[in-house]
Amino acid sequence: MGEILNKIENTRSLKNLNIFEMNKLASEIREFIIETVSLTGGHLASNLGIVELTIALHKVFESPKDKIIWDVGHQAYVHKILTGRKDDFHTLRQFEGISGFPKRSESPHDLFETGHSSTSISAGMGYALARDLKKEDHEVISVIGDGAMTAGMAFEAMNHIGDLGTKQIVVLNDNEMSISQNVGGLSKYLNEIRTAPTYFRMKEDVESILNSIPAIGKKVFKTAERAKDSVKYFFVPGMLFEDLGFKYLGPVDGHNIKELMNVMERAKKVNGPTLVHILTKKGKGYNPAENNPDKYHSASAFDIKTGKPLKKSDKVKYSNVFGETISKLAEKNDKIVAITAAMPAGTGLTKFIEKHPDRFFDVGIAEQHGVTLAAGLAADGLKPFFAVYSTFLQRGYDQVLHDVCIQKLPVVFGIDRAGLVGNDGETHHGVFDLSYLSHLPNMTIMAPKDEFEFKEMIEFSTKYNEGPIAIRYPRGFSCDLKDYSNRDKISYGKAEILNQGNDIAIIAIGKMVEFGCEVVNRLKSEDKNITLVNGRFVKPLDEDLILNIAKNHKTIITYEDNAIIGGFGSMVNDLLIKNGYDGVVKNIGVPDHFIEHGSVDKLYSLYNMDVNGVVKLIKEL
Repeated sequence: MGEILNKIENTRSLKNLNIFEMNKLASEIREFIIETVSLTGGHLASNLGIVELTIALHKVFESPKDKIIWDVGHQAYVHKILTGRKDDFHTLRQFEGISGFPKRSESPHDLFETGHSSTSISAGMGYALARDLKKEDHEVISVIGDGAMTAGMAFEAMNHIGDLGTKQIVVLNDNEMSISQNVGGLSKYLNEIRTAPTYFRMKEDVESILNSIPAIGKKVFKTAERAKDSVKYFFVPGMLFEDLGFKYLGPVDGHNIKELMNVMERAKKVNGPTLVHILTKKGKGYNPAENNPDKYHSASAFDIKTGKPLKKSDKVKYSNVFGETISKLAEKNDKIVAITAAMPAGTGLTKFIEKHPDRFFDVGIAEQHGVTLAAGLAADGLKPFFAVYSTFLQRGYDQVLHDVCIQKLPVVFGIDRAGLVGNDGETHHGVFDLSYLSHLPNMTIMAPKDEFEFKEMIEFSTKYNEGPIAIRYPRGFSCDLKDYSNRDKISYGKAEILNQGNDIAIIAIGKMVEFGCEVVNRLKSEDKNITLVNGRFVKPLDEDLILNIAKNHKTIITYEDNAIIGGFGSMVNDLLIKNGYDGVVKNIGVPDHFIEHGSVDKLYSLYNMDVNGVVKLIKEL
């Protein structure tokens, strides 16, 4: 740990540092973050880019009296280090360690818990209005990235703030990226601002002249203000933020602490909404992250010298299987189009983009728009595949219901990161999709047990046009369960028996089928023969097969990596109750609370969802 960083106990420790010491502190924090994340994994590039900004914020403002609210929150590592969690930072994202996101229970400096983007301005406005109603005196600062600004929610909040004139500071951290390269009109607009230095020099000159004018009456002053505005509109068309009612300050070099402090002090003096535009470099200070910021957005443990991951696998990730499969199918089917919400690489669509660029659409961080865009494409005869993480599809729930399901449109949802995802914790576990999709009429839901079946399901979905299909699959590497499959083609609504046993049957779905195979193998070695069913379809259930299983088994276990309430097990329970099953039913799945962060293996073990937990349950039965 560096000399100055070693002395930083909390934000008060910053107050007596000079510029030279703060710049040295920035370098030491970067080294500290790189060393830690290389061991624990985590969000590297975004945090390296925001070091000086975070130091300046905590130097100028008095947290937690002044409310600093982080958007998404994965860029709050520096904030955590400066607010008393430096000595625990080595536990980052580890089970029972500190969270990779702001956590209210962790520190009074963490004002609002975030994991999905574009919420900080709305949450900040809530704090600002509460301050005014309680007649308190403090600042509210919402930090948001340019990627998060592509979501409509950010502009809904800015529209409201501008209308009320609420005193609030919005810090726009502009690094030209969200996870992948930003897209859209806002990105182009910000690029105009970045590349128009002439305007900003003149803007400062005009403001200086205005400030030097003695008190000569409101009319003359307003005339001067209009003159200033005409200069703005001449050099930068639109001035979007000021049109929304915000005082615009910037752009400012996000790696110059002195400039950052100066602009923050100016923002404090504005009696109304202010937007401070900061330019930063994602991955700043670590060449591999600067050169490939998307790869180091959320990095696994890596070698610092080479930047390469410590763990390698010959297996293919489910995300890549998805992208490669639809890319091949699109060569023969010109109706196939692909959609992502700012995550082309994360959802495996890189190859599709290379081969079919005109049929690929990145909507930015705008899942609601992405769903309805897919609905419009499907309504006019195309076959859209929307690749989206389970936790992010939640943001487009109403559009799935209203724009897709009601109209029975053949949209295919490739639901990535289903189930427990590990170290990102509550906001990122994909454990609710079966619950929030299975009750929607006209929706079909499938979950593959392995890579082969996944490819078959994707191909099946290209031919199914009776309504939408959701294919949900886990994070990480695919498996091959060929020893437990006859490789039949997918038939609509049909499950398969992988092992025929007696007395006890496990009906598993998706990733849990792989675990189920291990359970069967373990118990066979102990002369216990368990029936194992691959459910394949969550909706519709294979009712005939399940009811036949019920006739010959005294105990049925459902096995899923979704919330127990409203999930696959609930649907099987309903079927069995309706048909008078009098045996024992056990549901294995995610319990009714938000699951903390930690390794996937640790979490499965903690909630008795792993092989050992199921074997123990069966022995008890």
